[in-house]
Amino acid sequence: MEGYEVLNTQKLKRILKSLQSYKKSGASREMDLLISCMLCILFTMALVKTFYVVAGGSKTSSGRLPPGPVALPIVGNLLQLGDKPHKSLAKLAKIHGPIMSLKLGKVTAVIFSSATMAKEVLQKHDIAFANRTVCLVDAVRVHEHEDAGLPWLPISPAWRIHRKVCNSYIFSGQRLDASQEIRQKKVQELLVFVEESCCSGKPIDIGQAAFSTIVNLLSNTIFSVDLADSDSDIARMFKRVVNGIMEEAGKPNLSDYFPLLRKIDPQGIRRRMTLYFGKILELFDQMIKDRSRLRKEPDFISSNDVLDTLLDICERNSEDFDRSHIEHLFLVLFVAGTDTTSSTLEWAMAELLRNPEALFRARAELEQTIGKGNRVQESDVARLPYLQAIIKETFRLHAAVPLLLPRKAAEDVEVAGYKVPKDAQVMVNAWAIGRDPSIWEDSNSFVPERFLRSEIDARGQHFELIPFGAGRRVCPGLPLAIHMLHLMLGSLIHSFDWKLEDGVTPETMNMEDKFGLTLQKAQPLRAIPIPK
Repeated sequence: MEGYEVLNTQKLKRILKSLQSYKKSGASREMDLLISCMLCILFTMALVKTFYVVAGGSKTSSGRLPPGPVALPIVGNLLQLGDKPHKSLAKLAKIHGPIMSLKLGKVTAVIFSSATMAKEVLQKHDIAFANRTVCLVDAVRVHEHEDAGLPWLPISPAWRIHRKVCNSYIFSGQRLDASQEIRQKKVQELLVFVEESCCSGKPIDIGQAAFSTIVNLLSNTIFSVDLADSDSDIARMFKRVVNGIMEEAGKPNLSDYFPLLRKIDPQGIRRRMTLYFGKILELFDQMIKDRSRLRKEPDFISSNDVLDTLLDICERNSEDFDRSHIEHLFLVLFVAGTDTTSSTLEWAMAELLRNPEALFRARAELEQTIGKGNRVQESDVARLPYLQAIIKETFRLHAAVPLLLPRKAAEDVEVAGYKVPKDAQVMVNAWAIGRDPSIWEDSNSFVPERFLRSEIDARGQHFELIPFGAGRRVCPGLPLAIHMLHLMLGSLIHSFDWKLEDGVTPETMNMEDKFGLTLQKAQPLRAIPIPK
């Protein structure tokens, strides 16, 4: 039985020991349940596999896969992912290298964990790896989102239409210039909200306040209305739904790795995603209906916002871009745009409060460049290199999407002498690249100064820092996120002093993260603004 490895007593002991140590490491309750279930079926299924191999049912494939950890029968390496796969995979990459293969149930996955390897995926072989693994991601296969959601569409005419809509009508330089006044207004409203808390001495949930600001910025740009106040029930509900979507979409899902389980949805992920998506799509459907009705009235005057623009496109080209596409595009914009930007701002504020020297230097730069009491304008950002460095350093340490959205190999591809087989799931660990000690000195420390002497930026041209991805599937919302992050962070630290809640010090701050499709702070940052 060439190539067959007997599951002997010593190997069983190693498996059990690794599972026990994993459970002690603080895995989530759901992952504990998964471990228990897998332990129950492991030996039975191993016996079945043994019979299958002996009977000649196993065939070795040609080509050399990248190295990787030994896989358990049936489940493969699933249990090694844990509840923080970005960290687990980074640890495994230190052992097996920057290109590594894993067996996740029935799926072969290849993980890239260095800037050099990321360039291979996102630039050199961009075409071969351009499509998504939507056939694997069961969580987004609800409300037909897999057929209309921009991040999941294959490279196709439909994808090109959606991409053109984003680049030409939503995030183009002309559109961003036209909406600059809206951004300034929304940030000013954020400062008014902070001022009210300042007077009462109450702490602010930084992530929630930033989230509400981004929601209202997008809703004004798209619908010409506010969807939420800074501390309203609607804003909190919207954030819970968005956080729920990101958390569910980021969970290791048994249905993705064992397709036979899709019908029963054993973890309930698809059921919860159906509810979350339904809430947001229902809201957008009603807003589109209201606008469509208004457009039919004789005295209607177009507001020239994004919704009017897209309805015009829809009327001209309804076969390729209809109302359903508009709804799903808005779902992507609001979910991805609000969550990633607000969480990055929260991480940036947390790092500054944890590193008072960096906060002091940022304030000194703002006062010297803008002047005390003056508002921060977008045009000022180019003259604020340390503020820019803070944002880059936050991207590096806390990549908004730690494992860039998974891709699928369209064909067998040779990378660094190894074979990435057709239909393999391809993942780039942006979190690991951001903390790679071969690239970054003192890689786990918050040191914005490193970017003052570096030309590296976060726009997808330098593979050492790719929070928005790179190549043809780079995030289309990158320009708006960059604008808002600098404007919000600069305004918050220039207009107010800040202190942590009572009992919390920079040394005792909880900086643990919570994995989902995006990386959240496990404990929300609450800070008290103080008048300057």
